Amino acid sequence: MDRKKHRIMMVSDFFYPNFGGVENHIYYLSQCLLKLGHKVVVVTHAYGNRSGVRYMTCGLKVYYVPWRPFVMQNSFPTLFPSLPIIRTILIRERITVVHGHQAFSTLCHEALMHSRTMGYRVVFTDHSLYGFSDAGSIHMNKVLQFTLADVSQAICVSHTSKENTVLRSGLPPEKVFVIPNVVDTAMFKPAVVQPSRSEIVIVVISRLVYRKGADLLVEVIPDVCRLHPNVRFIVGGDGPKRVWLEEMREKHSLQDRVEMLGAVPHTQVRSVLISGHIFLNSSLTEAFCIAILEAASCGLLTVSTRVGGVPEVLPDDMIILAEPDPGDMVLAIERAISMLPKVDPQVMHHWMRELYNWHDVAKRTEIVYDHALKCPNQNLLERVSRYLYCGVWAGKLFFLVMIVDFLFWRLLELWQPAEDIEEMPDLTLPHISNKETLQETK
Repeated sequence: MDRKKHRIMMVSDFFYPNFGGVENHIYYLSQCLLKLGHKVVVVTHAYGNRSGVRYMTCGLKVYYVPWRPFVMQNSFPTLFPSLPIIRTILIRERITVVHGHQAFSTLCHEALMHSRTMGYRVVFTDHSLYGFSDAGSIHMNKVLQFTLADVSQAICVSHTSKENTVLRSGLPPEKVFVIPNVVDTAMFKPAVVQPSRSEIVIVVISRLVYRKGADLLVEVIPDVCRLHPNVRFIVGGDGPKRVWLEEMREKHSLQDRVEMLGAVPHTQVRSVLISGHIFLNSSLTEAFCIAILEAASCGLLTVSTRVGGVPEVLPDDMIILAEPDPGDMVLAIERAISMLPKVDPQVMHHWMRELYNWHDVAKRTEIVYDHALKCPNQNLLERVSRYLYCGVWAGKLFFLVMIVDFLFWRLLELWQPAEDIEEMPDLTLPHISNKETLQETK
């Protein structure tokens, strides 16, 4: 049976040339959807002098709209002024499904809002976990509640992430699918010659911030070095907590046993991973943790804190979980050291290649798009009335915002009818086998 071909617009503030889990997810998912015969365009903000339309591998079209990042790679929230350009892209590319990524992305929220105003089906993927008590999380959860009030379908990267998103947004659980993150195993292969086990090397690659458990590392590393003279640490990453680790290294005279690499480019992550035996993740909160998949694909045994969606990532023989407590983490590392003789990096890599692959994720995402298109059409009053349930005062404000957005859209329709916007012809490329390795274009 022929599959329905979708025309998808991926939207997020986070995309190449910036690097991160969300950026990689959008790129590889888009590449696989193209290979399945769908049309995909990406919309993000400008990065430096990268503005306008660019093409990437397999004809992936990227709109770098001329907005500059405001804070943490996010564009400045404009609310209504972004409607004209979003509308133009939707009409030019004849989009059928709009797919927004990351709750922290301003552009994602605005694009989903405008798309629903125009009657498009929208899908949202949440890549992170948020709390409920601090001021930042409270405000972000209210924004998410507004965005998802009229979303067609949603995707989370783990069951823990799904529970978190449902609680934060009030979205019906039956609208939320769970599709895990994936690593490109072709980029993360074990070393041909394994490092000697006469010296045990523990690798840490992470942003050195509180949320990633940098404070735990300050206490764990000296204790492990004291108990095991043949253990050495390699720490890759940068952040405000880096100075704490450097002070710890000086205080305990561990300069020759703790190597600080600073920020590690994504293209060099594998070379750092294959120099070690154990990968240590000390995060205090994680929706999924793609770094664990990269380490496991390189054949490293993982020690991680038991938080968020981490317990769902790997089987028990590939990961050792510990409570986010220094003492428990030290015990977990000792257990990992004793398990090293039984670890076969090639077997681990083969298992990762079979279980986690982007083509499987693309096919599962394709099903979500099919469900989104089957959602019944509703009139304006039925759709905007959903926003009244977002709170006593916030609900009325959200309702007013959507009414103004609808009136602005109708004004644009009068000023520049859709028929006056030139539709772009589809780029036709020769068929590419699904077995070919994806090549990243930066």
